[in-house]
Amino acid sequence: MPSEQQEAATTGLKLRTQTQGDETVIHCIGRLTIEHAEVLKRHGKSVIPQTKRLVLDMKEVVWMDSAGIGALVGLYVSAKKAGCEFLLVNYNKAVRDLLGISHLLSVFETCAKAGMRVP
Repeated sequence: MPSEQQEAATTGLKLRTQTQGDETVIHCIGRLTIEHAEVLKRHGKSVIPQTKRLVLDMKEVVWMDSAGIGALVGLYVSAKKAGCEFLLVNYNKAVRDLLGISHLLSVFETCAKAGMRVP
């Protein structure tokens, strides 16, 4: 499984990308905030044309703000327009609560149920 890593800042957001077949998993590590959301959005959009299924693994996201939500929504819309399945998995309670407050939880729950784990 090929892997590539991108880093938004030393203490900010790290992205580890793994591709196997028609699926690409982007592991998000750190803070998904205004300083780093554009990096995720740009990277995610760059892999959409080469994959049929984009999975964002949020297991190691320790903080997310409204810009992070914007990046997730942007990737969701881009994936759907390209006919690419989009999954948001392994998000913690704080991220789930933020998605709930912003009334986006129902959109992402169809992608992955709260607490769903992917190896």
